[in-house]
Amino acid sequence: MSAIVVILLIAFIVVLVVGGGLALWGIGVYNGLVRGREAVNNAWAQIDVLLKRRHDLIPNLVETVKGYASHESETFEKVIQARNGAVAATGPQQSSAAEGMLTGALRQLFAVAEAYPDLKANQNFMQLQAELSTTEDEIAGVRSRYNDVAKGYNISVKEFPRNLLAGIFGFNEEPYFEVEDAEVQAAPKVQF
Repeated sequence: MSAIVVILLIAFIVVLVVGGGLALWGIGVYNGLVRGREAVNNAWAQIDVLLKRRHDLIPNLVETVKGYASHESETFEKVIQARNGAVAATGPQQSSAAEGMLTGALRQLFAVAEAYPDLKANQNFMQLQAELSTTEDEIAGVRSRYNDVAKGYNISVKEFPRNLLAGIFGFNEEPYFEVEDAEVQAAPKVQF
């Protein structure tokens, strides 16, 4: 064998090893990005379930309060409009804004309820407010988990050299699920 053939053979083997290594690295990065995106989707699905539970509790709560404070129709309308907006919202960004509006409307509803001692003693109202309070706590917990998962995924999408493959394959940053208004960030107080 001549020296040129040996050199070509060695060069071919080096190209195969380097190319194979890069291919394996690319596959690993791609699969990691897929796992990250699916983790974000799963975390959002958990939030979505709790938001739906919250949305389902609100009409019952409004009806219970209506029985005691029927003249507060403007407050009831605001709560129902805010709830409908929250139900229609899709994704973290729209949901953040809609849930903030809903939390503010619920504060008004509970302020109305505060003026009616018989309502505060009503077993159905007490049960609904306890369920809502539990749901609010659960939402806060899964929101935190979602934001942690989204942060990890967003870092992996932005880090070099993964960002090169992320851009090629269409992996984009995921938004955080945050309540922007400081007053709305606190869960509504449902304890009387």
